[in-house]
Formats: sequence, structure tokens, C-alpha cells
Amino acid sequence: MKHLILALALILPLSVGAYDPEHLKKLKETNECPNCDLSKANLEKANLQGANLQGANLQGANLQGANLLGAFLEKAKLWKANLKGADLNEANLAFANLSGANLNGANLSRVNLQWANLEGAKLWDADLTRANLVDANLTDAYLRGANLWRANLRGTNLWRANLRDADLTRANLDGANLENADLRSANLDGAYLKGANTKFVAMKGAILCNTTMTDGRMIYSGC
Repeated sequence: MKHLILALALILPLSVGAYDPEHLKKLKETNECPNCDLSKANLEKANLQGANLQGANLQGANLQGANLLGAFLEKAKLWKANLKGADLNEANLAFANLSGANLNGANLSRVNLQWANLEGAKLWDADLTRANLVDANLTDAYLRGANLWRANLRGTNLWRANLRDADLTRANLDGANLENADLRSANLDGAYLKGANTKFVAMKGAILCNTTMTDGRMIYSGC
């Protein structure tokens, strides 16, 4: 009996948090698996264009270089998932949990991330052009060098976010929380910051041209 208990103690922890093989098979065969358990699954460079993964558990999954163009990932759990270099163009990630996820170099243009949780996410050099980030949580997110051209960041929480060298040209930051954020050398040409919280924000070297500041004033000093 002692040997049996010891054997179970060694085996069971290995299966905790692992994906369901039947769920992975279903995804590969049908390109849809809503609410499935795909945690820690290896989907590197997988073609999941237009896939239905709403509410799926993809915590710790490897999706590096995957094609998720137009995929449905609303309310998906992508905590600490590897999405480095993945194509998420026009994907729906509303209410998704991407905290701690690696999205470095990912294509997130026109993606829907409204109300998504991206706390501590890595988005270095990510393409977020025209992305919808309304009311998203980007606390402690790393967005250095990210392209946020015309991104909608209305009401977004960017507390302590690193936006150094980021391109925020014509971005909407109406009412965003930028407290303690790093915006050094960022491009804020035509950006809208009315009502934003810029307390303790670092903006040395930032481009302020046709920029609407928190009090509604237009700044042209960087033109």
C-alpha cells in the first residue's frame, strides 16, 4: 500500500494543469474547441485562423508563431501563454486573461482586447495598430517599441507600464491611467490624453506634436 501511495504521489502532480488530449484532437480536426482545456498544449506555429476558442483554457500554452488571424478568443484564459510572434490580426480577445503572457513581436493589429487583462504582459515591438484596448488592464505591461498607431486606449489602466519608444501616434488615451508609466522617447504625435492620469509619468524625449494634454490644451512643442 505504501508503494502504491508513493507511486500515485509521483504520477498525479505531473498531470495537474495538463491539456485534455481529446480537446486537442477536437481542435485540430474541427478548428473549434470553446471552453476546452488546452492548458500547456504545444501549438507552436499551428494554423488556427478563425478558430473558435471562446472561454478555452490555454494557460501556459505554447502558441509561438501561431496563426490566430480572426480567431475567437473571448474570455479565453491565456495566463503566461507564449504568443511570441503570433498573428492575432483582428482576433477577438475581449475579456481574455493574458496576464504574464509573452506577446513580443506579435501582430495584434485591429485586435479586440476590450476589458482584457494584460497585467505584466510582454508586448515588446508588438503591432497594436488600431487595436481596441478600451478599459483593458495593462498594469506593469512591457510595451517598449510597440506600435500603437491609432489604438483606442480609452480608460485603459497603464499604471507602471513601459511605453518607452512606443509609437502612440493619434492614439486615444482619453481617461487612461498612466500613473508611473514610462513614456520616454515615445511618439505622441496627435495623441489624445484629455482626462488621463499622468501623475509621475516619465516623458523625457517624448514627441508632443498636435497632442491634446490632460487639461485639453493642444501642445505643438515637438513639431
